[in-house]
Parts: sequence; C-alpha cells; structure tokens
Amino acid sequence: MFTRPALLSLLLGGIAATGFAPLGWWPVTLACFAAWMWLVHATPSLKAVLWRGWLFGLAHFTVGNYWIAKAFTFQDAMPQALGIVAPVLLSVYLAIFPMAAGAVAWRFRRERPDAAFVLIFAVAWIATEYLRGTMLTGYPWNPLSEIWLPLIGVARSAQWIGTYALSGMTIAIAGASIIAMEGQWRFPVAMGVMLVTTVISAVDWSASVTSVDITNAPRIRVVQPNLDQEQRPRDDYAEANFAALAKLSGTPGAAPRLIVWPEGALRFLPEDGYPAQYYWKGTPAVTRARIAALLGPNDLVMTGGNALKFDATGNVTAATNSIFVFDAKGVIRGRYDKAHLVPWGEYLPARPLMSAIGLSRLVPGEFDFAAGNGPASLSLPPFGAVGFQICYEIIFSGAVVDRAHRPAFIFHPSNDSWYGPWGLAEHLAQARMRAIEEGLPVIRATPTGISAIIDAQGRVLAQVPAETAGAIELPIPPAAPPTLFARFGNLMALLVAAILGFSAIALRRFAR
Repeated sequence: MFTRPALLSLLLGGIAATGFAPLGWWPVTLACFAAWMWLVHATPSLKAVLWRGWLFGLAHFTVGNYWIAKAFTFQDAMPQALGIVAPVLLSVYLAIFPMAAGAVAWRFRRERPDAAFVLIFAVAWIATEYLRGTMLTGYPWNPLSEIWLPLIGVARSAQWIGTYALSGMTIAIAGASIIAMEGQWRFPVAMGVMLVTTVISAVDWSASVTSVDITNAPRIRVVQPNLDQEQRPRDDYAEANFAALAKLSGTPGAAPRLIVWPEGALRFLPEDGYPAQYYWKGTPAVTRARIAALLGPNDLVMTGGNALKFDATGNVTAATNSIFVFDAKGVIRGRYDKAHLVPWGEYLPARPLMSAIGLSRLVPGEFDFAAGNGPASLSLPPFGAVGFQICYEIIFSGAVVDRAHRPAFIFHPSNDSWYGPWGLAEHLAQARMRAIEEGLPVIRATPTGISAIIDAQGRVLAQVPAETAGAIELPIPPAAPPTLFARFGNLMALLVAAILGFSAIALRRFAR
C-alpha cells in the first residue's frame, strides 16, 4: 500500500515521541505505534523488518533525546557542533531495541493481524525495553509507559506491574486498533474496557488529597536558586550560589524544616581531613557554621556537594557526587554518594582511548567521579527515613530504593541546567513514575528547574518552573503502603510478559 515504507517508519518513529512530556500527545503516540505495528506485519522479509524497525527507533529516540545537544555547549573540550549529531549517534544504538521487538513479533505473524501477534509484540517490547534499561549500564530514558502520565489512572497501573510491563500493555492497547480494522472486536473491546477502567480509577485519588495537620508538622522546603552562571561559572560562582541558596532558605519557625538544595549546590568542601590546599574557599568549619546559621534548632539542610578521594601520596584520585545532611550545630548527619554514574558525564569510559582520539567528558573536570554503593536510606527524625537518588539515578525502574530499609520519601537532587527544555519535563516525568511504582513521595531540587514535590500517587503538589528562582514548602507528603511493584520489582515485568506470552499461544491454539 505504501510505496516508501522505510520513510514512513522514520516519520512514524519521530512523531511518536510527541507523546512524552512536555507535549503529552499520547493519542498520537498510540496511533503511530499502531501504524508501525501494521507495517511490521505487512513486511515481506526479515531484512526489511529489521531495517524499518531500526529506522522507527532511530527517529523515535533522536526526537526524544535531542535535549542532549545542549550539553555540548558546556564543555569547551568537546566541539559544540557535535551536539547536533550526538543524539542521532546515541539513537543508532538505541534503535536496536525496537528493531528487535519488531523482528520477534514478525516471526509470529499470520496472514492477517490477530490478537496473538499483538500480544507477542507486547512481550517483545517488555523484554527489549528492559534490556535497554540494563545493558551497558542501561539507558531507560522515555519508557513508552510514560505517555500515560496525563491520564494518571493509567500511569498508576505501574504500582502493580511497573514501568516496563505497562509499556508492554501500551503496545497491546495500540495494537488493538489494527485488530479492530480486521473486524475482530473481542480483543479491542477488552483493551478498551481495561483502559477506561484505569482512567476512572483515578477519580477518587484526584478528589481526595490526604489531609495533614500543618500547624507543627515537619515540612520540606525545596530551593531553586536559578543562577545564570550555571553554564559558565565565574570565579565568584561558589559564593554567589551560596548567597542565593541562603536567601531562599526561609526563616526558622515552630515546625521542623528539612531544607533541600540541588545537586552540586554546595561548592565548598564541607568535610575535614583533606590537605589544606584543597580548601580553596574557606575552611570546612566555616562552611558548616554558615549553613547552621540558617537553621532553627530542629531544622536540617540536605544538599548536593562533592567529596574527594586521595591516594597514599595525598593526590586526588577521584571525586564523589554526594548528598550531605547538616544539622543546626553544623554537624554532618550523613552522606550519600551517587552510585549510578553518567557515562561521558561523570566518567569517561575507556579513558585512555577516548582521550587519545580527543573525546572528553561532557561535564568539565580533571578526573572522574567514583561510584557509591547503591540505594540507601538515612533516618532523620522527625522527618523519617530518607532515600536518595541523584539526577540520572531516578530513571532506573526497580533500582531506586533500599528495599531492606524502605524510606518515607526519596530525595532527588538534580542538575538539569545542561538539559534542553524537553529534557527537563521528561526527567520530571521519570521521577513521577518512580513515585507511583514505589508508593513514595519524591522531592526534586534542581538549580534551574524543574523542582517539585511529588506525592506517592505521582501527582505534582507544587513546583518551581524552569528558569525561575524560588522555593516551595509543604508538609512532607505521606508514603503509601508498599506497592506490589515495591515488593517484587521487575519480577512483575517477567510475570506480565509470561501471562501475555501464554495468552498468545492459547489464542493461536484455540483458533485452530
């Protein structure tokens, strides 16, 4: 029917990315995926299926990740022109996963599209999206299930089955339309009923916000300084940044406050014990005292900052991207080190080779960051146990909480200033999905936006928009009981994939 199916695949993939934040055109995404699934079914050869699936993925991920181009304006050692092609080069790899999903589904096709074909497609999508999120350290940006956040009832299905399984169900919903075009109505009706039911399920949640006595309840205050020097810091940036943070941190009151600052907000080293030459701007004692001066007796500050690692001779070998907690006496109450580091951002893979060919990290720095030990919780009375996920870590479904020590909420500081506009909204969407999956509030603090307080149902209770200086303060939202996904993690994706796969086999045998 189509004279240029390869070009159509490319167009469908690119347009399908409009379903993600900030546009949220989820019906367009469903239509594009349905058309691509029909195209896969109609393809005469495996070679053609692979080519068309790869083209679909290439355009889909290029559009969805084009915000990365802005990062190349931050690093003089990397040519800015590379930012134009970098999202495409990344998508050359990412496109392998939808290509593989399409090829698996094509192998199970029959003369006409049927429910079994769609279900196998859904199984293949669950598997390949999970692999995309785990292979080679993983890159699960924009899982398909995120298109449902405008319909929070559907998105909330992730509390049961998780992000990857919900992405597979999204494929099944999209595929239902091509089954209906064949005059087969049972499967499309079943998918339609399921979709409508989940949409309606959000009504009660939307209408009943949990009531909290705000008189003396512990409060969370999120600070967004929005300094214009984030991209090209001046010599006085550390001091200017601290002044902006202090100004927005408010004044002590009767209620205990947990004041949270963004990733990397503290540009002074707060820990003792380093060689003197590394304290280039004041001593740690002075830094801690300045923070303590902002606090009432029951207040705490959580902020992003850095720690250093040294060899036996006293030379720096690495830094850590960390979160520090300070109390009103200037004591460091705890520290978390980021565990899932960003390739080419926080460390340079194959450094000798990359350096030899003139490639460096996107984020300037003389040495790489060292990884921490993984998700952790820290008890901070009266605020409860706090979990930590710094920036990029929040995108990894099923890997954001220490399940043996479940926190009351997750603190998610990030530095999104090097993201393009779409990246800001897409990162917020990822945080909302983790809140839904785990049944935990997520508190986001970023230097330039979007900072937000997200409740355990994935709703944004308050936010500071991008490129705006400001602060938001609310009582800490309550956690929900552990969700099914919180208990079993991505075993739920395996379970859903198995159910869909067995259903496809049963349908084929029944059809005989």
